[in-house]
Amino acid sequence: MVDKKKTRPPFARRFVKPSSGQKTTGPLPAQKIKAEADSRLARVFDKIGVPQQGKFKPDPFQVEAVETVAHFDCLVTAPTGSGKTWIAVEAAKRVVQKGGRVWYASPLKALSNAKHLEFGKIFGPEAVGIVTGDRKENSDAAVVVGTTEILRNRLYDCMYEGVDLNADLVVLDEAHYLADEQRGVVWEETIIYLPVRVPLLLLSATIGNAKDIAAWMESIRGRPCKVVTQKQRPVGLVPLFLEQGGRLSPLVTLKSGKLGSGPDKNLVSFLTKHKARNRGRGERPPGLGQILTILKKFNLLPALFFLKSRRDCDIAVELCPRVLLEDPARQEKVKKALDDLTAPFPYLAGHRQRKAICQSAAAAHHSGHLPAWKLTVEILMSRGLLDAVFATSTVAAGVNFPARTVVLVNSDQFNGVEFLPLSPTQFHQMTGRAGRRGMDLIGFALAVPGPFMDLKHLAKLFDAPPDPIQSQIRIDFSLVLNLLLSHEPVDIQPLLEKSLASFLQKKTRKKRRRASGAESLWPEFARHMRFLKALDFVNDDGRLTDDGVWAAALRLDQPLLIAQGLRLGVLPFDDPAMLAALVAVFVQDKEKDLEISESNVPKKLLRTYNKMEKTLRPLVNVLNDARFFVRPPAMWPAATIWAWATQKTWQETLFVAGMAEGDLAMLIVRTADNLRQLRNLKPWFPEVAACADRAVGILIRGPLLAGEAILEAGLGEQDDPENLPH
Repeated sequence: MVDKKKTRPPFARRFVKPSSGQKTTGPLPAQKIKAEADSRLARVFDKIGVPQQGKFKPDPFQVEAVETVAHFDCLVTAPTGSGKTWIAVEAAKRVVQKGGRVWYASPLKALSNAKHLEFGKIFGPEAVGIVTGDRKENSDAAVVVGTTEILRNRLYDCMYEGVDLNADLVVLDEAHYLADEQRGVVWEETIIYLPVRVPLLLLSATIGNAKDIAAWMESIRGRPCKVVTQKQRPVGLVPLFLEQGGRLSPLVTLKSGKLGSGPDKNLVSFLTKHKARNRGRGERPPGLGQILTILKKFNLLPALFFLKSRRDCDIAVELCPRVLLEDPARQEKVKKALDDLTAPFPYLAGHRQRKAICQSAAAAHHSGHLPAWKLTVEILMSRGLLDAVFATSTVAAGVNFPARTVVLVNSDQFNGVEFLPLSPTQFHQMTGRAGRRGMDLIGFALAVPGPFMDLKHLAKLFDAPPDPIQSQIRIDFSLVLNLLLSHEPVDIQPLLEKSLASFLQKKTRKKRRRASGAESLWPEFARHMRFLKALDFVNDDGRLTDDGVWAAALRLDQPLLIAQGLRLGVLPFDDPAMLAALVAVFVQDKEKDLEISESNVPKKLLRTYNKMEKTLRPLVNVLNDARFFVRPPAMWPAATIWAWATQKTWQETLFVAGMAEGDLAMLIVRTADNLRQLRNLKPWFPEVAACADRAVGILIRGPLLAGEAILEAGLGEQDDPENLPH
């Protein structure tokens, strides 16, 4: 069974032999190994190699998708690395050649930046623009790349202004984000609000209910939506597991070099043998260096290791053997690439992982690192300069990491509350990184037995169908304000009936287990609206008051608290650093609750913060009493942003923050995004808007500016869009 405890022994306990006298509280230390492989794998390993380079020929599903979107909406579902970007490019070319305009929406700023550069090479820089939270360049271009949130917000504006969206094709990349608990609502709203005349191309990883999604779109848009499905991976995948002693063996049945379904006989034997040990939980796994040695012997590198925590990833890099010390020529090549990417940025050039990369050809990649450093690692991996990258499962979505082998040491994943077994979608996202299109003929997924590995569960996941998408739409104050901005209340209930939740609920009404979908959407909308009336953001007729109109422009997590702060004058209009610090309070990560001593907080900040907290406390209490749960303001985000905004160094700010630099970067970026929303209030609060604009300028500096330059340098070395770092 999969362990569901929150607390787990450190990764090092699994792979490092304790020093003399040290007690072993985890599994036994790694045993000696002899790198071997099941004889049946010989035919599989013979297939390892590089495909012959020839003229690109699109797959039939790619051609079908391009033809389909010329006449209908189109939902493309295909495994990672199948070439979905090619479909978008070809469809966009047809529109642009006719004088039309294309909107390409992606879930991540980093991905949007990459696509902006990539499309610039294809269509010409003058024909491509970008609109994200922090960039707005050439926004009237023929092809505009942006985040999905920006497109959704633009649709809000179009409804309010009574104008049509200036687009003749919309591409929603990573459309399976519809199922994302936090952000899926944005994809759903975008599809609902998009004018019917604009063809919609959705690009997605494989999903279990694609026909339902297409039927829903047809029902609300009144135009056909065709599903184009590609089930076969562009590079075949072979799942393996590591037996005791370092022997590679098939995870699922393998006969005559062909994979079947169900656990392989060797796996059944292994599980039976170790049943008394709870499926190998007490088994001594090979050391990390030994695993890399085995992979190298059988030509299975480079490898992407999925580990459970940031700490494990960082520890793993230090445990890797110093292979480059024995290969000076290769070491020099790695050093030169790293220098070329980071030399203009001293903080990155002196990164603590640099030595390990230059000695071990291995790196860690997780959200605790600076975005620019993660991008550097992605580029090194995409160029084939690394043997191993150790990442958390969050890298499975949205990042193109070319690896021949994916290594799994856990068969579960933490969801914020507990560890749950990997779902088919999670498994396929992870293993989708195995096998590089144009670089590999075959890819591998290796499961390493250990305390948190259920091998039988992984074997079942190999050919399990993907999970169906469920609606994640939810009512919040920002959505209510923006719908009331352009609709009468009587018109909003039919609009909510267009939700995917409503469609799926009607389809499975007899089987549903709980109230969901439109049945709960309208009452929840009405409840939010009543609260807004009590605060005088909405009048008795259900129309926005003057305050409601400008509050609707605050498209962020806590619009009411910031709006109340503006109403009561507790947000400064003449001190950019102070404004940034106070706004940071409303973008704090819900999972973080850091402590900071008030004695270490500057008196000016403490005095201003306390005034704001006292002023907004009644609203916080009323919100919570009414079951609109919000966390009370905390001091640590304000103190952290104040340090950075008052020109403290990056290291000094990290000391104040007490957090990983990736978390600090995220807090700064999210604060800047919220300040940009304040800039939208120029007609009502011109001084605050101007102050917010200056605040953004003092926040986005230093290490936060390196990403775009590194991305451009990395893309300059790439010719194949499928191998671009995303």
